[in-house]
Amino acid sequence: MAPRKGGDPGRTIISDNRKARFNFEIEDTLEAGIELKGTEVKSLRNGKANIAESYAAEHKGEIWIYNVYIPEYLQANRFNHEPRRPRKLLLHKREIGKLAGAVQKDGKTIVPLKLYFNEQGRAKLELALARGKKLHDKRETEKKRDWQREKSRLMKNLS
Repeated sequence: MAPRKGGDPGRTIISDNRKARFNFEIEDTLEAGIELKGTEVKSLRNGKANIAESYAAEHKGEIWIYNVYIPEYLQANRFNHEPRRPRKLLLHKREIGKLAGAVQKDGKTIVPLKLYFNEQGRAKLELALARGKKLHDKRETEKKRDWQREKSRLMKNLS
């Protein structure tokens, strides 16, 4: 899969987390750099990465992203990286404080939305502060549907 141009000029989107917008209520977005080593950049340039199952958390005053899948670069087998290693996000202290405070005080979640290259060719990650959506309880609708079905059967039998 080759990288594609995003809706924003100058952005080349590598991976988009569409599931995040469905599962979370996005409140605030933020751009962060991502610390990459060696062959990870080459894999990203090939357009190979997945952030669908990733999450970010604060650890010792830094924000780290976990479970980002950046596959190994086949031509550099000796110097390859671990595909799912934790990666440090490059943020200012003020931004880290804002994110950590929102997680601790308000119970929000730091969700990665997009992994892309900006105009200067640097790998960036779009993060969001989000709340989990209240999922619709299907059991209630199933009970109502079953009762309507049962009610119509009873009415047929009585007539």
